Amino acid sequence: MPEGITIRHLFKKKKDGQKITMVSTYDYISAKLCDEVGIDCVLVGDSLGMVFQGHDSTLPVSLDEMIYHTKAVKRGIKRAFLIVDMPFMSYQVSLEEAIRNCGRVMKETGANAVKLEGGEELADLVYKLVNIGVPVVGHLGFTPQSVHALGGYRVVGKKEEEQERVKRSFKALEDAGAFMIVLESMPSSLAREITQASKSITIGIGAGPYCDGQVLVFHDLVGLVEDIKPRFVKRYVEGAKIFRDALRRYKEEVEKGIFPSEEESYG
Repeated sequence: MPEGITIRHLFKKKKDGQKITMVSTYDYISAKLCDEVGIDCVLVGDSLGMVFQGHDSTLPVSLDEMIYHTKAVKRGIKRAFLIVDMPFMSYQVSLEEAIRNCGRVMKETGANAVKLEGGEELADLVYKLVNIGVPVVGHLGFTPQSVHALGGYRVVGKKEEEQERVKRSFKALEDAGAFMIVLESMPSSLAREITQASKSITIGIGAGPYCDGQVLVFHDLVGLVEDIKPRFVKRYVEGAKIFRDALRRYKEEVEKGIFPSEEESYG
């Protein structure tokens, strides 16, 4: 097992037909757990706006907040490849501001790559970032930062016009130098067609089994999020129930004088 996963290792897995694993998370402890079990990539997603902060979208998350959480995650990993989302309006205003902000993220967090949502319109930015040494991950299909423009959370690519737009955008990002592209909430047939023709690595979330790898949010896969469960989420454990039971037992033992016992007390 390598000391640290690199882009080269990820491309070798694609070439050898080995699936790439990615988990999105926002804190030291969960990142450490991901790293210990051998997850290939850890993504600090701007989904922290919903999962960690309680907003109803990713839009309110700031650049400073992404940097703060990425620093915490970085301390928890020794080998995983670290990717960080660039939040809404941190890269859309101008090329100069986008490059400055992406550079700041790389310098201050120790991340291995930045992730940008969008298609053909980002090709010039991706090209410039890659050529100054900033690895870029793209994100196509349903893009959460465009939730209002897309008319809400939905599958993208059911209509032929959308399919062609996604394929055109993928080619533009790939040609610009994006080494990896996340495909979210699209028909598995479309993701399969794109992956079979791609040189870049594809990572699916709600895009079926044919991508080069998969990503889920840590809090979703361990069952800590109960009020929302998209079709593409699989809960591997009912974490919220486990935690709730532990809290009830703690409350009961404190109220009955069982905790702390002599074992948890100093003599």
